[in-house]
Amino acid sequence: MSWIHKLYETYEQCQGRDMAGETGLLPVSHAQQQAHIEIALDVQGGFKTARLVNKVETYIPATEQSAGRVGTKPPPHPLCDKLQYCALDYPLRGGKKPSFFKEYEGLLNAWCDSEFAHPKAQAVLRYVRGGTLITDLVNAGILHVDANDNLLTRWTGTGQAPELFRMLTPKAGERDQGDSFVRWQVWEQGNPCTAVWEDTSLQKAWARFDASTKTLKGLCMVTGSDQTALAVNHPKRIRHAGDGAKLISANDSSGYTFRGRFTDDTGLQACGVGYEITQKAHNALRWLIHRQAYRNDDQVIVTWAVGGKDVPDPFQDSLTLFLSAEEISQADIPSPPTNVGDVGQTFSLRLNRAIAGYRAKLAPTDDVVVLGLDSATPGRMAISFYRELKSSDFFERLQTWHRQSAWMQNFGANRQFIGAPSPRDVAEAAFGRRVDERLRKSTVERLLPCIIDGQLLPRDLMNSAVRRASNRVGMPHWEWEKTLGIACALFNSYFHERNYQMTLETDRTSRDYLYGRLLAVAEHLEGRALYVGGEKRDTTAAKLMQRFADRPASTWRTIELALTPAKSRLRAKRPGFLHDLETLHDGIMASFQGDDFLDDKKLTGEFLLGYHCQRRELNPPKVDATASTTEEAFVN
Repeated sequence: MSWIHKLYETYEQCQGRDMAGETGLLPVSHAQQQAHIEIALDVQGGFKTARLVNKVETYIPATEQSAGRVGTKPPPHPLCDKLQYCALDYPLRGGKKPSFFKEYEGLLNAWCDSEFAHPKAQAVLRYVRGGTLITDLVNAGILHVDANDNLLTRWTGTGQAPELFRMLTPKAGERDQGDSFVRWQVWEQGNPCTAVWEDTSLQKAWARFDASTKTLKGLCMVTGSDQTALAVNHPKRIRHAGDGAKLISANDSSGYTFRGRFTDDTGLQACGVGYEITQKAHNALRWLIHRQAYRNDDQVIVTWAVGGKDVPDPFQDSLTLFLSAEEISQADIPSPPTNVGDVGQTFSLRLNRAIAGYRAKLAPTDDVVVLGLDSATPGRMAISFYRELKSSDFFERLQTWHRQSAWMQNFGANRQFIGAPSPRDVAEAAFGRRVDERLRKSTVERLLPCIIDGQLLPRDLMNSAVRRASNRVGMPHWEWEKTLGIACALFNSYFHERNYQMTLETDRTSRDYLYGRLLAVAEHLEGRALYVGGEKRDTTAAKLMQRFADRPASTWRTIELALTPAKSRLRAKRPGFLHDLETLHDGIMASFQGDDFLDDKKLTGEFLLGYHCQRRELNPPKVDATASTTEEAFVN
């Protein structure tokens, strides 16, 4: 129950906080619903006007049963609902579905007759009892009828179908206008708040009435309080408005949820959770997901501080982390020194500054939670990952991940940076852009412990990315550049104890690193010769890169022989350039130890690091003073 307790704490600490421009926390005993029609009434319940709203998310009062309603006779919401529920004249105008007006009117009447009645709810009750809702909407041009004044289920007129038909979801080719969801405005003199979904006094009145109807009391295992009103049905619509999966569900009297272990279908014999507790916890989770979650189809992973303060998203790359940190006030944090020669040192300084911006807002003992959700079926959801950390531990592990997995990344013309890739980019680098969603999900889940727990990167992911980066034939150039940077980052992370530098290490004499440098020199030499001759084709080094990775010594002979025409062209037109490259080539060859150069065994991903650094040394990127997202902007 730790997860639900942390969410409950989050709700308690964040409710009422001014979140400018954000959707607030859902009140207790309320649900979120997409509305289609908005109707304005006066305080006496007289119809004033109506308009269409295109599936606007609306907070509505809801009972415990209606918030998760399913089945052939779902219970009504007490105020805002579908026309099938709140229109007395729906069956009289050819409605295709059963009318639930009696249940709707009974619930609304019970509220309005109680000590918790509200003038807006009473106005709605007086209006719906008049039985003219469908007629008023037809006269207002909102609903559409046939020649017999019955509601249309198919648009048979000329031209484009009306807007309402385009909003509704078709079922068997028909769109039942009775599925239109209605929300209300009530115009009261002296009250500027006309919308029922924004009136806090109405929300509180409904919550108090709903609490007064709870009869099931017992021990809440989240708070430890005895004689608490317990929940039987727990909320759904957690990840989005159409989400039917629940985290807690046991009310199954016909299947095998509790059979053989418990004597009833409430689930309370296994675990009792207070109604207010589960409402607040699920509302906090819904709010956090909407606000800051990582999403991948049904997979959702959200990271938050229990106090509601900003924390960095562990599923973003380093560039996004830096840009997000710039929005945090850093007046008391010293700026990194400029003109630092080593790009790795400059990256570390920028990373420290970004993390310090978040650290300044949280105490070291503040709680940070990482929660992963996924569902295999439409009705059940599971917690696939859960960690509670102190903010000091969270920042330390996140900083370690970004530092150990940092490399020069090239994600396109306007997205070049030094840092760690995101888990989503890692999955695409390892398995391709068209990676299956299940494989993408599992890859992200496997990377979670690496980021949050500091575990070692899975070796097969690193090897897969290295293989794809080595096999550049068949990939668009931009995709290969991206894959190359990610593969180097993963190899650097897996062997972080080797302390690879992001600048060229001329004193590193390992066989694989030197072979990578040789490949970069060969590619640069032939590429310049092709440019001088006005030719546009791949170099031999590029075409044979995969074969070179598998059999470097034998493949190098082929590459070196293919350089002869290129050398002849450069000797005639760029003799100084050729001399410098040949000198560099000779220096690399002299660095091989013993029989390393003749060893034809397969290269590891280290050759990509040598290749990448040598290529960057030969082709230093141009500094663009106006580009804030390039690696030069980070360095300078």
